[in-house]
Amino acid sequence: MKKYNFDEIIDRRGTSSLKYDFGMQRKGRDDLLPLWVADMDFKLPTAILDDLHKRISHGIFGYTDPNEEYFEALNYWFKKYHNYTVDPNTVTLGCGIVYGIATAVKSFTNKGDSIIIQQPVYYPFRECIEDNDRLFINNQLVLENNRYKIDFEDFEKKIIDNNVKMFILCNPHNPVGRVWSRDELTKLLDICYKYKVIVVSDEIHCDLIYKGNKFTSVFNLEDKYREILVLMTSPSKTFNIAGFQPSNIIIPNENLRMKFRKEKAKTGYSQGSLMGQVALTTCYKNGEDWYLELLDYLEDNLNYFRKFIKEKLPMANLIEPEGTYLLWVDFSNYNFTADELDDIIINDAKLWLDSGKVFGSESEKFQRFNIACPRSILEDALERLQIAINKKNNI
Repeated sequence: MKKYNFDEIIDRRGTSSLKYDFGMQRKGRDDLLPLWVADMDFKLPTAILDDLHKRISHGIFGYTDPNEEYFEALNYWFKKYHNYTVDPNTVTLGCGIVYGIATAVKSFTNKGDSIIIQQPVYYPFRECIEDNDRLFINNQLVLENNRYKIDFEDFEKKIIDNNVKMFILCNPHNPVGRVWSRDELTKLLDICYKYKVIVVSDEIHCDLIYKGNKFTSVFNLEDKYREILVLMTSPSKTFNIAGFQPSNIIIPNENLRMKFRKEKAKTGYSQGSLMGQVALTTCYKNGEDWYLELLDYLEDNLNYFRKFIKEKLPMANLIEPEGTYLLWVDFSNYNFTADELDDIIINDAKLWLDSGKVFGSESEKFQRFNIACPRSILEDALERLQIAINKKNNI
């Protein structure tokens, strides 16, 4: 018997929702069905909401630092679900993972230094590099037999040739859905350790893993790698609390940690969000039942999506995901240019997706879909897409 209703439609328009309320500003129309930004449409359970209400009812919201309960909740979750714990002294609060990555770029590299990433990848990675006057180096992921792989030879060569100082790892990988194996991670970290490349590991999607796959954190590997590791975690994807801006930047190496904290201080950011701390604590303590049902619901949505694409849009190719609620679909078999594909989706299907263009030049005929929504919304979106593409193809 299911305890939670993930089929419930909750109207989010008029709440300053980035996902729903800014279509006119960003896409030129306000009638789009959004399946783009990594933001879920599911309401949190009462046990979590009660804790948030209780804190608000106190009525005083001054400066706040994480207390013992915060770290107990953090370590309870990561010990149970990912088999590692962290020393609270190694944790620095941020206001989101992208903030943490940008701060790491400034902490551990200088202007003109090279930083390597693996496209197609979450586009703020490149923005954090180039906006801070560093050089972006790409170790392009290779699509073979409908699965992305790492070109390790190219990875090492690019590090040597460009004197790379930092690697930003995405695990699970957004948007391609790979959950990197222990062997793949070890190979990457061996190379980085050899050349003293600092590894920033974004593991924000680590809880969202499909059946038959296993997530491995960089903290599950040999302890020696911790000398070069910066681990970034947040419950914001698992529980859809990005608006509270919780994040933890975990840096075992004291020298690197002090550099990061000094750079953070330069921004004027000190104490983390009060409600972000409350939200993390209560989500990790009281959110397990909801989380486990969420995984089942996402799995069902994935199965529906896979079946629909295979039967109704057979020329489209779903890259089989191992994790995240973001699906990566290749439309290159259709005789559309990248601009035509975007136009069909926006102006014919009236959908708001993430165009593959923003994830790298080699993925311009891909689209990213967010399936963390009630089934009826997903059905509507896919039916719109089918009608629009078939009409364009005169089917």
